[in-house]
Amino acid sequence: MAETTTQLTGAGIGQGVALGRVLRMSDPLPEPAETPSTRTPDEEKARVAEAVAAVADDLRSRAAKVTGVAADVLEAQSMMAEDSTLADDVATRIDGGTTAERAVFEGFAVFRDMLIDLGGYMGERATDLDDVAQRVIAALAGRPAPGVPESDEPYVLVAHDLAPADTALLDLTKVLGLVTREGGPTSHTAILAREKAIVAIVGVAGADSLADGTEVIVDAASGTVTVAPADDQRADAQHRIEERAAALAGGLEPGALADGTPIPLLANLGSADGTQKALDAGAEGVGLFRTEFLFLDQRMAPTVEQQREHYIALLSAFPGKKVVVRVLDAGADKPLAFLNDAHEDNPALGLRGLRALRANEDLLREQLTALAEADAATEADLWVMAPMVSTVEETRYFVELATGYGLKTVGVMVEVPSAALLADRVLQTAAFASIGTNDLTQYTLAADRLLGSVAGFQDPWHPAVLRLIGEVGAAGAAHGKPVGICGEAAADPLLAVVLVGLGATTLSMSPAALADVRLSLTRYTLDQARALAEVALAADGAAEARDAVRAAATPPPQ
Repeated sequence: MAETTTQLTGAGIGQGVALGRVLRMSDPLPEPAETPSTRTPDEEKARVAEAVAAVADDLRSRAAKVTGVAADVLEAQSMMAEDSTLADDVATRIDGGTTAERAVFEGFAVFRDMLIDLGGYMGERATDLDDVAQRVIAALAGRPAPGVPESDEPYVLVAHDLAPADTALLDLTKVLGLVTREGGPTSHTAILAREKAIVAIVGVAGADSLADGTEVIVDAASGTVTVAPADDQRADAQHRIEERAAALAGGLEPGALADGTPIPLLANLGSADGTQKALDAGAEGVGLFRTEFLFLDQRMAPTVEQQREHYIALLSAFPGKKVVVRVLDAGADKPLAFLNDAHEDNPALGLRGLRALRANEDLLREQLTALAEADAATEADLWVMAPMVSTVEETRYFVELATGYGLKTVGVMVEVPSAALLADRVLQTAAFASIGTNDLTQYTLAADRLLGSVAGFQDPWHPAVLRLIGEVGAAGAAHGKPVGICGEAAADPLLAVVLVGLGATTLSMSPAALADVRLSLTRYTLDQARALAEVALAADGAAEARDAVRAAATPPPQ
């Protein structure tokens, strides 16, 4: 008897399509029994210390085999395992007569609940802590930790959630796609799936019901998992997979619309380490270089010399190409002790971005000095911009200060509705505008993007957000000034077309998204992009805008 075709939905990560049979992750270890220990407390504590050390060493060895976000995540997990507060909690439970296994289970569970109560980004770290606990308990029991199954054939991996240690070392020659029951757009599963360009859908209700061997289509672009697809669905999916593979294999030409209108495709980078990956993906430059990595986790600000060295490394990789550097964007979710460590009840609306730099102007002047010196020593086309600009006066302040250091192309980020609404005046002074859609969406919809309870509002397809982007696009056209998009919205292939229709002249994204966006642009003329933008603006909400554009798109999007 043939299976009935059904569809499950979740949050798509990446834009590709996968077709294959399900292979499930092994189930978590059972909860340790609440039985009194037959060992002495010192013996139990010694067992825990040995197991924790083994798990931490294993996580660090895994981190050494990878780079970028994956390495950072695994290093963070190793530190979780050895957290002194957790160790004290576990030791106290053991002193009360609990077994090592039960003490670890209970101690980690308390900290897990604390993270969940915090919500947002911290809430999604609970899965990372669960994985560490499972690994320690497995080590105590002398059993292998639950992990990714082994298979001789390619498969779609289905899991309740996927631990960073497993995601980081997935065999990409075997894993066609990934489906998880838990997780959100900012979970480590999602972050690492993006970095590895894995076709993934997270937060899929019903994923636990998918049985081994079931054929599924994983469509990240639409966020759907089609179970037991019909022949025509299977053929369509296979066609799209082949089309995307061809684009990935040969799509390093400059970004352009179907009518030849150039739309340069740039890379978002968090450090100079990602330059080669960006170049290999066909990035035409850098649309957003985040300088925070130089400052975060530091007791003191880096010196001019230290900064200059990193900027030279970045600029040297892109001779003759545009590189847009954002000066330090700290505050809110990125506090710095030497910049602003004062408590704020609502830090997203507090002293962050350019506001924090103006309050500590020496830091800003040192960064501009380092950038100017790096610019003089290299051949890249350096552009510099300020974050969190909300007024025309702030624009004048930053442009005058930066140009005073000899920097030639100085602009601002548009992340605040006030800057978008006054874009015609902002762009009288600034050389360019770069729209950060993540924060612009947050402030437009009044929904903290780190708060899980309002995550549903964080959707750049919302017509209110698109209307503000259109204001900036129109101002850029009127003044002959470039308008770029450097938020996550640019990585959505169909939304990228709408953004161009609203006046965006460049798009910047993670290198893994470049090929899909490049392919999508080739399907539409500028007139068609503008028509799709009007369709989106006419909708009442984000979901309606997305659905209306999909229905109106000709030819249909990938």
